Amino acid sequence: MVRLHVKRGGESQFLLEAPGSARLAELTPLAARIHNGRLKVQRLCSEMEELAEHGISLPYNMQGLTDEQIEELKLKDEWAEKCVPSGGSIFRKDEMGRRNGFAPNKKMQQVIKKTIEEAKALISKAGTEVIKESEAQLWWAGKQLEETKLLSDYVGKNEKTTIIVKIQKKGQGAPGREPVISHEEHKEMMLYYYRKQEELKKLEEEDDDSFLNAEWADNHALKRQFHGVKDIKWGPR
Repeated sequence: MVRLHVKRGGESQFLLEAPGSARLAELTPLAARIHNGRLKVQRLCSEMEELAEHGISLPYNMQGLTDEQIEELKLKDEWAEKCVPSGGSIFRKDEMGRRNGFAPNKKMQQVIKKTIEEAKALISKAGTEVIKESEAQLWWAGKQLEETKLLSDYVGKNEKTTIIVKIQKKGQGAPGREPVISHEEHKEMMLYYYRKQEELKKLEEEDDDSFLNAEWADNHALKRQFHGVKDIKWGPR
């Protein structure tokens, strides 16, 4: 299976495995479907966080209204009677006026929050823009992967290849190429050169002749070492 590391812009999105014989007319919509599915999960997680804090959503005609306005208009939240939190509820008023305020109890809140964490871990680094399957394009090495071709037409017959592809909307043009070195490698290089500059500055500040006292600067040190007379000190007994 060929492994596709799918990116949106410069952000990693997900890994997708497909045989080299896969038709790009089917593979491209599949990548868009996975991309958009991850966005749906992200939105669901956001709503679940609000559910854990302030209960279910109010009917649309009640959202944003004050208690006095609801009473004056004689509106009723029929969903509240049908969607009672399991194990009871805790009242937490939603200042935004979108939810009824009957939040689940602490035990159920923990269950919801754990589910959110697990879901977010599976879709980490999801994008923010939905791409219609009919408008999706895949790009690799600065080339658009044409839907009329097979994946193997681009990557060859090696089924253990890993490639970085970028998903784009049609008409947006070619995405930016991958950098020659990664961000982490760039940081390491900058740190290395900074340290070298600091060492050079330190040497310039020291006495230019100070190195003459160093052992490695002694022209006869190597000769003495071979003759076994290293570290001999002369002086009166």
